[in-house]
Amino acid sequence: MKIEIQIANQAVQEAAKLCSLVQGQLIHKDTLTKKDKSPVTVADYGAQALILHHLGKHYPDIPVTAEESANELLKPENSVLKEQVIQYVQRIQPELSENEMIRAIQRGSHPGGKQGTFWTLDPIDGTKGFIRKEQYAIALALIENGIVTKGIVGCPNLPDSNGNIGSIFFAEKGLGAYKHSMDLLGKPEKITTLSLHSAHEACFCESVESGHSSHSQSAEISKRLKITKEPVRMDSQCKYAAVSRGDAQIYLRLPTIQGYEEKIWDHAAGAILLEEAGGKISDIFGKPLDFSLGKTLKNNSGVVASSEGIFEEVISVVKQALDV
Repeated sequence: MKIEIQIANQAVQEAAKLCSLVQGQLIHKDTLTKKDKSPVTVADYGAQALILHHLGKHYPDIPVTAEESANELLKPENSVLKEQVIQYVQRIQPELSENEMIRAIQRGSHPGGKQGTFWTLDPIDGTKGFIRKEQYAIALALIENGIVTKGIVGCPNLPDSNGNIGSIFFAEKGLGAYKHSMDLLGKPEKITTLSLHSAHEACFCESVESGHSSHSQSAEISKRLKITKEPVRMDSQCKYAAVSRGDAQIYLRLPTIQGYEEKIWDHAAGAILLEEAGGKISDIFGKPLDFSLGKTLKNNSGVVASSEGIFEEVISVVKQALDV
């Protein structure tokens, strides 16, 4: 079966429309103060429903490993939340019934693994960025026999060098990495990482939240690499997009909790995007990321990604700084 990247791009585009509607109408200035996550929940369920319904129409035999399940949504005490999700989904796809929406969300229950072909999806990657109306991503990837072969990273709030807001980034194994406008009109633009001779010329891209990656350790590594530029901080797999198109040259996700296992949907799409743009990626030990072991990268610890020319220098300093 030939799996078209354009169909996956269209699915992510639909989800991005829903997410933008939710951001504009449900998130208010006091959302963070109240710690109200309901807008994210509406967007999570709605984006997953749209994407998996779209993929199900075109590729009904390909299962999905996704972050969300409809089990909580079906509980009587969450009926108001469910009605909100239905409302927003039907604003994008009016013909989609409640039952079809629930079935679509539940398609994301595949366990992953090293055999066969499946999609992996994070409908809202970067919860706090979404609430702040800053950076978040819709991340979809195709995994075949444990290898990521296609990746789409929708970044609805990420500006480009021309001042345009929002892009859909995509890559296919062996075919390069590209970015497209959110409307998917016109010709996609090929992207590449910025080639450097020495890491001291580089710029870090790291998580906004220190709970996701140690800022102090990143600062120590930056110091050892003699980097003087201030780090670029943003949520979600938009960081992979930023390095892939040359806005930054190093992305570190350093472990903050011993034994934590990264989820495959948090890295699959971004990893192939970076590699196809000319970058390199591994865990903190220099081991390739292994997407064949179910829903987590259980054989990996952390993530080190950079443009190719400086990767060996970066991973060497990471190992020294972390004493691994």
